[in-house]
Amino acid sequence: MSRVTARRPTVRISAHGEISRPDTLAVEEPLEIRLDGRSLTVTMRTPGADIDLVHGFLLSENIIGAADDIVSARYCAGVDAEGRNTYNVLDIALRVPAAPRPRAFLTTGACGLCGKTALDEVRTRTRYPLPEDGPRVSAAALSGMPDTLRARQSVFDATGGLHAAGLFTPDGTALAVREDIGRHNAVDKVIGWALRENRIPASDLVLIVSGRASFELVQKAVMAGIPALGAVSAPSSLAVDLAQEAGATLIGFLRGDTMNVYAGTHRVTVTEPATANHG
Repeated sequence: MSRVTARRPTVRISAHGEISRPDTLAVEEPLEIRLDGRSLTVTMRTPGADIDLVHGFLLSENIIGAADDIVSARYCAGVDAEGRNTYNVLDIALRVPAAPRPRAFLTTGACGLCGKTALDEVRTRTRYPLPEDGPRVSAAALSGMPDTLRARQSVFDATGGLHAAGLFTPDGTALAVREDIGRHNAVDKVIGWALRENRIPASDLVLIVSGRASFELVQKAVMAGIPALGAVSAPSSLAVDLAQEAGATLIGFLRGDTMNVYAGTHRVTVTEPATANHG
């Protein structure tokens, strides 16, 4: 399998001068996804958990709805200059062959579409409408999830160059964490894990991401039936609109014990601090 990190020469410059030394970087390589031998798309990703990535991507695009919709997934032959298999082409055999599709996907379709069209597209295509109520998750449990996510980012520790996504139970237990150079790929990887573990729709789980919350990430959560998404950074306006339209909970700036809840506040419970009794 391809490596997830690579060493490259660099010159480090500081107030004390300069020094030449190798640096550890996150690997970025293309992955071509084929359906029944026909090219579907190419995504730039960090190698690893490719099978999960493809499952999550195909679910997000409404091409499959369950893991057994895929009969097989195999790497096609391909070698680099040193004669090693690159593992950069993955051919998926579907139980029911997919109709030919143009090389344009919902996950990249927000550009050039009006906001309302994009929102309607997700709402009408998802196989897993979100539950109106649960799950309930405490602000205290949410506040601990980014630290748990960060603690399991082993490749980020080595490179400082990867995003992460994790699926959590409402009490803060991490079920799956994946890293990737692309935040959308990291989300596809954890959704693909859940699909292969028969956890879709993930109506009892919380998705946490290490960066910002874009429309694309909310769309992936909705398509997988995940009712709550928390992000360490800011959401976009269209991400908030989609969360409100779909009935999802969207949390941004999830840092320490503070957070902004932009949609679905009914799922977040807050315990009021005790009032001192000076009686």
